[in-house]
Amino acid sequence: MADELYIGLMSGTSLDGIDAVLVRFENEQASVIQSICSPLPQDLIDEIKSLVNPAKNELNRLMTLDIQLAKAFSEVVKQLIDKAKINKENITAIGSHGQTIRHLPTASFPTTLQSADPNTIAEETGITTIADFRRRDMAAGGQGAPLVPAFHEKLFRDTEKNRVILNLGGIANITILPADKNINTTGFDTGPANTLINHWIKQQQNKNFDQDGQWAASGEINQDFLKELLSDDYFKLTPPKSTGTEYFNAEWLTNKLSQFPFLSAEDVQASLTAFTATTVSDAIKIYATETEEVIICGGGVHNHYLLQLLKNELPGIEINSSAHYDLDPDYIEATAFAWLAKQTMEHKAGNLPGVTGAKRSVILGGVYFS
Repeated sequence: MADELYIGLMSGTSLDGIDAVLVRFENEQASVIQSICSPLPQDLIDEIKSLVNPAKNELNRLMTLDIQLAKAFSEVVKQLIDKAKINKENITAIGSHGQTIRHLPTASFPTTLQSADPNTIAEETGITTIADFRRRDMAAGGQGAPLVPAFHEKLFRDTEKNRVILNLGGIANITILPADKNINTTGFDTGPANTLINHWIKQQQNKNFDQDGQWAASGEINQDFLKELLSDDYFKLTPPKSTGTEYFNAEWLTNKLSQFPFLSAEDVQASLTAFTATTVSDAIKIYATETEEVIICGGGVHNHYLLQLLKNELPGIEINSSAHYDLDPDYIEATAFAWLAKQTMEHKAGNLPGVTGAKRSVILGGVYFS
């Protein structure tokens, strides 16, 4: 099979930027040949955060944001193409995740919304664009998330070792990859990863993230506060399950903190980091008891304090960054949406029912031809 080029676009719940990758697929293997991350403008970040929950005049504002994000995504595509020094005519398609505004998998009528108009992206770039990946899985009875485990399975499943792939974005999710090929891949969102950690340091120090987890490491974990965080009903749900920042957000944290007004800011940060480590490790201990290796991707891989807490919680389990396997942890998700676009263009399913809870495997996304 001849090699093909695809672009993957991803902006996650951590709002740290638009990730773009140029991926070559050859003989069923994926290789990233160029990547960039472009920060989102602050006005768009503020609007995204505002629209996560009901707000005044939200429909008009959402429609405007949809076009603004699409133009920002399109500009990143052009930058990526320039950096790679390739002809856009050689690119088969763009897979655009868009920006999640709301994710409501347990509503009376389950739905999810990712913004960044694919019509505009296709028109601005001149490249066929695939988007709106999640809602077809929901139509088939699934949660619409997480979708990346199908790509994790492709990349990392090993017949000799029981693995878990841990994505530490705004929300954390795990993909459980048994060595036994007769056991299906499963996975789910475990809870917050960086979203509350980033929110707290932004509020307290006007920083976008906790560099290496240094601020958290300067505090003390308050066990009573941690227990309160862990008491949330989400952690009692059995998979399949998914969540987002429309649930685990500033308001949720404020409600939890109201019972602990005496905590120092750094102790809150330490406890929030322990909250992520505990919810992830508890999920692995309960649902992936035979795990021998955890492979981490996503922005949280750079939080050294968080990784140390995970190692403490999971003794005897090998823990590696995906960089250990020459796969940049910051771009796994964007690469996954390039792969999902390829699946769609080839009329192949992109979801894993064992992960999302869908009744069947389905082809994901809508195609907007150039």
